[in-house]
Amino acid sequence: MARSTRSCDRNHAAGDINPDYQNTFVFVNDYSAVKEEQAEYQLRDRDGSLSSLFLRAESVTGKCYVVTFAPSHNLTLADLPPSDIVPIINTWTDLYTAHLSPLSPLAKAALATTLPPSNHHAHVTNPQVQYRYMQIFENKGAAMGCSNPHPHGQIWTTSSLPEEPAIEMEQLRKYHREQGGCHMLEDYAKLEFDQKERTVFQNSAFIAVCPWWATWPFEIMIIARQHKRALTDFTSDEKSQLAEIMSEVTRRYDNLFETQFPYSMGLHQAPLEGSDEEIECSHFHIHFYPPLLRSATVRKFLVGYEMMAEPQRDITPEQAAERLRGCGGVLYRASMGKEEQK
Repeated sequence: MARSTRSCDRNHAAGDINPDYQNTFVFVNDYSAVKEEQAEYQLRDRDGSLSSLFLRAESVTGKCYVVTFAPSHNLTLADLPPSDIVPIINTWTDLYTAHLSPLSPLAKAALATTLPPSNHHAHVTNPQVQYRYMQIFENKGAAMGCSNPHPHGQIWTTSSLPEEPAIEMEQLRKYHREQGGCHMLEDYAKLEFDQKERTVFQNSAFIAVCPWWATWPFEIMIIARQHKRALTDFTSDEKSQLAEIMSEVTRRYDNLFETQFPYSMGLHQAPLEGSDEEIECSHFHIHFYPPLLRSATVRKFLVGYEMMAEPQRDITPEQAAERLRGCGGVLYRASMGKEEQK
């Protein structure tokens, strides 16, 4: 959780002041969860002891960034037109490329990037070491633990591969081996494109669906329709289409219950450093996990049977997709503003 984005009052925790900026702005989180320098974890017990068998830990180093989406403190992704989301995607791409291992197959496709690539990265310097993974995410709303109202996301780079991406990676590699080199999420995108009943929005490059296995009532997954390993694989047109579909998803969320719809959103893509197989099997996608269920104030809780056994669906993904498909058009608060002006 970013305790201070320094974006509304422009002040750093260390006393520095952010400069004026026009679109995105990036800085190192004042309260980083992982740091570039971390003491090595020291095992206290010998191998073979119960403690060494059950209690395992390792040191993780990394760097945490905050990315403000726009200078205005009241404009969320749902408020921004796709053209204003493109700079956010370009910023993500810049940072991903700057941290990418030069030995990665992706480095050949990526444009040469150094930090800062432009003045909106004024408080960012090159990493000291090669990190394994970069997690780009946004927590929107107090319900998701966001403590600063200025719309922003976060980027954590770590020396290890986190659990969720590691589990996904294992399944992507398994499918690739067992299905003759096919890519799981590319095939799944084709399935959803053909069936359409769980599709919320699509364009020629991406599809947004309420996935078959969804846990959260209005969970959405944006998937690249062709095999794209990471942000560095996208053309300018594909980035514009990614901006379009992100705008469609977030606007429909807000329109559903006419509220600032809370969610946790995260990008999954190829690791910064990995084997050729890991890089090739990775497939770019975005998860949206929103908690709301029946209204702006009624949310889903994972309790009881869902904690002890398995998650249960309150509504089907087909029903959720149908409702979200009907929530397109102008953002509800923009329409309200026009009505008030009449």
